[in-house]
This record gives sequence, C-alpha cells and structure tokens, in this order.
Amino acid sequence: MSQYTAERKFGLAAVRRACALTDSVFNKLVKNETLVKGDKSPVTVGDYAAQALVCSMLQRAFPDDLVVGEEDAADLREESGRGMRERIIELANEAIVSPLKDGDDPAWGVGPGAEQDAASLLDAIDRGNHEGGKTGRMWTLDPIDGTKGFLRGEQYAVCLSLIVDAKPVLGVIGCPNLPVDPSKPDGAKGCIFVATKGQGAYQYDHEGLSPKSISIPHISTADISFLESVEAAHSSHGFNARVAEQLKVCKSPVRMDSQAKYCCLARGEGGAYLRMPTGVGYREKIWDHASGQVLVEESGGVVSDSRGQSLDFGLGRTLGENFGIIAAGKSVHSHVLEAVQTARAEEDDNKAKAHA
Repeated sequence: MSQYTAERKFGLAAVRRACALTDSVFNKLVKNETLVKGDKSPVTVGDYAAQALVCSMLQRAFPDDLVVGEEDAADLREESGRGMRERIIELANEAIVSPLKDGDDPAWGVGPGAEQDAASLLDAIDRGNHEGGKTGRMWTLDPIDGTKGFLRGEQYAVCLSLIVDAKPVLGVIGCPNLPVDPSKPDGAKGCIFVATKGQGAYQYDHEGLSPKSISIPHISTADISFLESVEAAHSSHGFNARVAEQLKVCKSPVRMDSQAKYCCLARGEGGAYLRMPTGVGYREKIWDHASGQVLVEESGGVVSDSRGQSLDFGLGRTLGENFGIIAAGKSVHSHVLEAVQTARAEEDDNKAKAHA
C-alpha cells in the first residue's frame, strides 16, 4: 500500500464536501442577497462552516493529528455572535448530513443522521488553534482562500494539506470555479487537485472523479505568462513587470485570487507564479502555500523564495520573514530566480541613490 493512501482518500472527500458547502454559501448569501460594499460576512460564515466541517471529520479520521487553521470560535461563543453562530451551525450540518458518495466513510461523522450540536462544531473549529512547529503531523486548512474572488464569483480555493516534520507531504486544493479544461474557459467548471509526495499530481472533477495526471511542460522563458494575484496589495505587480522585462517576457500576466494559481501552474498554464513582498512586516501563512508547494513539486516544478531557498513550514503559523515566493517549472525556475534577484538589486540601488 502506498504511503498516505488513507490521508489522500480523506483529503479528497473532505475538500469535495467543503467545496459543495462554500458553493452553497455563495448561492445563498452572495448571489441572492444585496451586500453592502466591503461586507465580507458571507466569507466569514463560509470560512467558519467549512472549518467546522473539515475539522469535525479530521477529529474522527485522525484523532491524534493537530490542525493549523485560519479561524477560532471565540467570537462565536459570545452572545453577540449568536446570529452568525446559528447560521454557521446550520450550514455546517447541511454539509455534514449530505448523502454519502464514493470515497466517503461514515466513520468520519458524515452522512444522513450525522448532525452535530453547536458545542461540538465550535469545538471542531477550535481544533485549528495549533501553533505549528518542526515536528510531528499537522494539517493546514484554508477554508476559503481568495476572499474577494469568492465574493466576485471568480477564483477561490479550499485548501487542505498534511505536513509531517515540517515538510508538506499531501496537498488537496478544491477550485469550484476553475474551468475543467483551460482551453475551454466557458466550459464545465469545478476541479479538485491532489498531490502526494513522491506519487505525482492529479486533477479530478468536482465530484472527486475522473483523475487525470498533470505536469508542467518544458518551456522557455519567452513562453512564460506570470500567474499573479489580482490584488496589488498581495503581490507587487510593478516588481513582477520588471522581472518580465529582464526575461523578455511578452505575454501579459494572468491574475487570479487564491491557490488556484498553483493549480493552473501545475497543469501547464503560465509557467511561473510570482508573489513578491509589497511592504515590510507581512508574513505569509503556511496554509496559503503548503498545498500549492506539494502540488507544484509533484507536477515537476520548483518552489522557492527569492534567495532560492526552500520554504520553511516548521516556523509556526507563518513562513517567517517574507522573501517572496517563486514557483515555476524546472526548465525556467533558475532563470526566473536570477531575474528576480537582478530586479531586487536594481531596486535596492535606486533606493540607496534616493536616500544619498
């Protein structure tokens, strides 16, 4: 039996169920309700409900494993949080009791009749409070990665990974709005990507069926179109443009929210993903990159920071000091890294001259 077979089966089923939940939240709380600009409450509801779902399943499937999650239930336990709490519990239970499908295991506490009370689901959310570290097994969960993409009905992702002794060994990313076939952007949507260390990377349909092996093709730097964040606050678009100039890249960047960028890269789109710091102080969260790293590496790519060093998932809940992230196919990663370092040196020289 291959290593992590049980974890892979669980991850695919949990993310499939969480994607159905978040899609339901969008249809009920975003599409059919008028939101005040800047209102992120549907995302909050979806985040909490999906974390309650996945963590309650994890508690039964792997009771000794720790979880590093984005949310905690402190505010929901207050009287002021009653309205949101009731909505979250209702949505989580809808997902929990939905019919069993291929790959589901009722021992995980899902299926008809498996409804849970509020106290149990709030406790499940709080399972995500682990602080991370260098040793042992821990799961990372980002229930809705890509807040603004979710609210726009564009790209977002449900991201689950297993980290063992600070190394991501399993990544599962559900992308409910990503086209199944990149050559048919208006065609069927909804994919789940799964990668296990040493066992390759696969794309499934939204039901967790029809697995297809994926890989990053050998390309030249001229063929790159950078995958980057929609929000300039998340990644420096101007810096990426200077890197593109260094590489003589002619294609326009492809911008989307969430770890869907890692998924697109892994199945042969773009060729490189850049996420360079926009300011001082921000630290990348481990749940924003663990799944993507193993997916890209198992697709034949390389993930590093701007120094060419591997990302360190053993520092706690963050990746530590932000040196940026470069993910690319093996044929171009070293060239992108060199261009990033050249652009960074030029930037530093210009700052020094400005202060002289």
